[in-house]
Amino acid sequence: MKPNLLKSLSSSSWLSLFRHHKLSLFSFHTNCHNVANLQTFKESTSATPTHPNVVKLGLLNDIFTTNNLIKSYLKLLRIDHAQKLFDEMPHRNVVSWSLLMAGYVSQGQPNMALCLFHQMQGTYVMPNEFTFSTIIKACSILAKLEIGRRVHALVEVFGYGSDLVVCSSLVDMYGKCNCVDEARLIFDFMCVRNVVSWTSMITTYSQNAQGHLALQLFREFNHIRLNKPNHFMLCSAVTACASLGRLGSGKITHGVVIRLGHDANDVIASALVDMYAKCGCVSYSDKVFRRISNPSVVPYTSMIVGAAKYGLGTLSLRLFQEMIDRRIKPNDITFVGVLHACSHSGLIDKGLEIFNSMNEKYGVMPDARHYTCIVDTLGRVGRIDEAYQLAKSVQVGSDDDALLWGTLLSASRLHGRVDIAIEASNRVIESNQQVAAAYVTLSNTYALSGDWEKAHNLRSEMKRTGVYKEPGSSWIEIKESTYLFHAGDMSKSSQRKEILSLLRELEGRMKERGHVGVTTGLVFVDIEEEAKEEIVSLHSEKLALAFGLLNTPKGITIRIMKNLRMCRDCHEAFKLISDIVEREFIVRDVNRFHHFKNGSCTCGDFW
Repeated sequence: MKPNLLKSLSSSSWLSLFRHHKLSLFSFHTNCHNVANLQTFKESTSATPTHPNVVKLGLLNDIFTTNNLIKSYLKLLRIDHAQKLFDEMPHRNVVSWSLLMAGYVSQGQPNMALCLFHQMQGTYVMPNEFTFSTIIKACSILAKLEIGRRVHALVEVFGYGSDLVVCSSLVDMYGKCNCVDEARLIFDFMCVRNVVSWTSMITTYSQNAQGHLALQLFREFNHIRLNKPNHFMLCSAVTACASLGRLGSGKITHGVVIRLGHDANDVIASALVDMYAKCGCVSYSDKVFRRISNPSVVPYTSMIVGAAKYGLGTLSLRLFQEMIDRRIKPNDITFVGVLHACSHSGLIDKGLEIFNSMNEKYGVMPDARHYTCIVDTLGRVGRIDEAYQLAKSVQVGSDDDALLWGTLLSASRLHGRVDIAIEASNRVIESNQQVAAAYVTLSNTYALSGDWEKAHNLRSEMKRTGVYKEPGSSWIEIKESTYLFHAGDMSKSSQRKEILSLLRELEGRMKERGHVGVTTGLVFVDIEEEAKEEIVSLHSEKLALAFGLLNTPKGITIRIMKNLRMCRDCHEAFKLISDIVEREFIVRDVNRFHHFKNGSCTCGDFW
């Protein structure tokens, strides 16, 4: 890895520093201390150094004193004063530069830190480990991968490649830039690791959709008993459990949080609220939330979003009103949660009311996410033309454009509006985002209208352009082990015969109760109805359900995660099976949660 990074060192300006190495050290020693004036200053005042006193006593040339004054300004959040003093300094050392860079990073101006670092390249002052860790953090915040790689090359050149703090910063930077393998390579090469470096790597996995590796590393950290995990590490571990939907692992991690006394931490509490909600235990989320003595906007928002995903729109609105009554200002994410709740609960009038009051009443300007929620809200209740006009009026970026028009496309398919579905799919395809989903949804729209020729043409177009639909998959956790199922694929299951036998039995019992499978629009090609039913009966969530019924005791709630939206046939089947076998099922699909019990679902058939 190191040779490749050194190749990315593009300029000779830093190499010139080696030729001036001795001059730089000499400059540091001759300018760093003005002993006589410093002694006079200490005798004249016992207070913290002040700018006027420094100038009056002629101590501006004393780098040690001036650096302390810069540090004082930064503690007072007066970055402008610190910059002015820095500019007035006739001589600066690495501490001067590094302090001001760190000040800009801590006050949310990482670009200014990068500018200072660039200016520093034209001086005789060489960076140290604090300089590098600071500038790497700036790259991390901005996700500036190429600059980060060049800085990494300089780290190796200047001999800080084994420094603990610098390496931990590099792990974090590569993680923020979605370069997980590079982050892990640095982590593996570290001779010494502390809780910060472990936390950086665990967080990297957690933030890059590799929760299983995050939990594996978290267990490894606890096994070697290097140190107690800090609240940052615990938060990342909880987040990993949430992304995987692993309730068992989440409960164990929650126990560690309580044992180490971090359960009162606002950030961890918010992560726990989110974790339990994503694992289908919104009642647990509420218990954790209610134990927070003085919740801020973060845990409130987590609880609002969790309730929204579970279809509890009324609870989300009640929590939102509770926030307002406690004079807690909602942020943009809070409104996404509230509007999402209104959309998934059919509360259209309330959703529009809140949307229209965002800027005027709460000072939050609606962005693409909020408009997408309103398009979704209108589309779900069949007001497709209004949703279409709103989508056309919004100017957003390409990624947001795909989400906005993709939402309208789904609504158009649901209500059979082929005309709008065609334009919406074209908009999504033009954005070069979610292309496969757009093709599949438009094809299903044609299928619903009975136009099999156009559905077939779209399928051919997908093959010609190399666009493939993401295969449906579902997974279930039993006794800390995860079992994955793909639609129509039973080849890797050791219980293939038992699963198929149980599904056939359940199909028969459902038909006895008058159940007729829903296949229109769910199958990509025009085939015989019996064959359609066979395809739909082997959807991944049904396979996971049968496996869960076979391998869990009666009375235990079965929890299933799915990578796509749950289809209508599976939804109807799960409702009926929950009544037949007298069990509760919780399914988390890509959009929301479905809690099946006694023949009904918490979504109210509105998803």
